[in-house]
Amino acid sequence: MVHKIAVLVPLIAIAIVLGTVGLVFVPPGIKNAPTGFPKGTIRINHDIINVEVANTSAEKERWLMFRNDRMLLDSAMILVYDKPDLYSIWLLNIQYNLDLIWLDENGYVVYMVKDVPPCKSTFDIADCTYKNTEPAKYVIAATSGFIDKHRIDKNSRVAIISI
Repeated sequence: MVHKIAVLVPLIAIAIVLGTVGLVFVPPGIKNAPTGFPKGTIRINHDIINVEVANTSAEKERWLMFRNDRMLLDSAMILVYDKPDLYSIWLLNIQYNLDLIWLDENGYVVYMVKDVPPCKSTFDIADCTYKNTEPAKYVIAATSGFIDKHRIDKNSRVAIISI
């Protein structure tokens, strides 16, 4: 048993170091890849919002990473999951502060955080990961100030027009 641990601990450490180096030195072709997300429309309170839709696992992993241009306050990204659950959002390689909103399957706000800063480093996981406290099916990510501009609160409902 001790022999296995003596082998596993260095292997795990090497895997973490290699993963960190890989994240730090992401090739420019990946960093600058076109977003190509499908477009959609939602209504929050009385405001119509254009959204980029992340449906697939790859789109949800890529989402706003490496994007230098801030989204306008009348646009957002919506991550769509198959079923309501607790979903964490890690702000690695995000370039600006975000507002995050988790919605249940009926579009009601179940959790939100305002003006969250991105990760400063890959070792900053605990300080830049956010997770809902009630099951959600959708997550909206937008430039900081989005929640205030659209007067979103716990009683707000998002209607999906097209995604």
